[in-house]
Amino acid sequence: MDFPGTTLVTGAAGFMGSHLVEYLIGKGCKVRATARPRKDTSFFDKLGVEYVPADVTQPETLPRLFDGDVDRVFHLGAICNFSTPYERLYPTNVAGVEHITSLALKKGVKRYIHVGSTSVYGGYRGTPFIEDSMRAPQDSYGRSKRDGEDVVWNRLKEGLPAVITRPCTVYGPRCNDGAGKAFSRPTAITAIPGSGRQRLSNIRAEDVAAAVEYLSRLDAAVGQAYNLSEGYYPTIEEALTLASQTFGTKPPTLHLSLWLVKIVARIDGYLAAKQGRIPDLEYDAVQYLYNDYIVDNTKLIKTGYHFMYPDFRGSMQQMGRWYKDQAGKPK
Repeated sequence: MDFPGTTLVTGAAGFMGSHLVEYLIGKGCKVRATARPRKDTSFFDKLGVEYVPADVTQPETLPRLFDGDVDRVFHLGAICNFSTPYERLYPTNVAGVEHITSLALKKGVKRYIHVGSTSVYGGYRGTPFIEDSMRAPQDSYGRSKRDGEDVVWNRLKEGLPAVITRPCTVYGPRCNDGAGKAFSRPTAITAIPGSGRQRLSNIRAEDVAAAVEYLSRLDAAVGQAYNLSEGYYPTIEEALTLASQTFGTKPPTLHLSLWLVKIVARIDGYLAAKQGRIPDLEYDAVQYLYNDYIVDNTKLIKTGYHFMYPDFRGSMQQMGRWYKDQAGKPK
């Protein structure tokens, strides 16, 4: 499937969205980027990307996104944290999907790519998550992502040519939120949660961008869900140690019991709420640290997709070179 028209990217000002916009421009695509109104559009201006402000919670702002020859949509617009209650997540993560998919269906786009989350699976149950695993989210964020997915599954029945993707923990250049920030920038993490032997699933933002674009071109992907995850599953201790080596910070050596981590997270959450910010350590995220969290990527691999960063260790070494290069550039 080819897309000679305009590709619309929602949530384009976010971490993953910005990487996708860059990737699409590199592929020679005509891109229309959207996110909530913002004063600084220099990122998009430098890339020569059309930026159209809109808000998925305000349906009246959305029809103009589909003006002209839009033939493909990547929907990344979402609230992505574990601290926002469901009733505040719903207008964006669920109703927003209703609004965008309705317009995409009316427009008759060739492809709609939904970028969701492996949080729909809930807590680890002893075996790697596959796309057919039961969806049993254990927090408000996961429930909102599941319910947003359900909107897409229903639109498929109405004829929307949709593909659902489920990235796990995303890290990479410019990451400032979510669990991936611990591996994407210098941090002051001084303790290893629990034993540190819990294995993790991660994926570089550049691979999310490349994978969703790749899947958009496969007719066989329509009506399917795909996990997005590297095939290398570092332990928490290994990942934090690699991050410290990458960014030249002191590696954590102290092991902190998870019940203490939860107390710290509760206190941080209270202080963050008072200050109007999302806490660095979110209470609902701690529950994912009690066990392994392994996401199987076999289905994606079988489509023929080849990862740019298949190995977490090699990826972090590249991140270190990128970080040093950025630090050496004039401000």
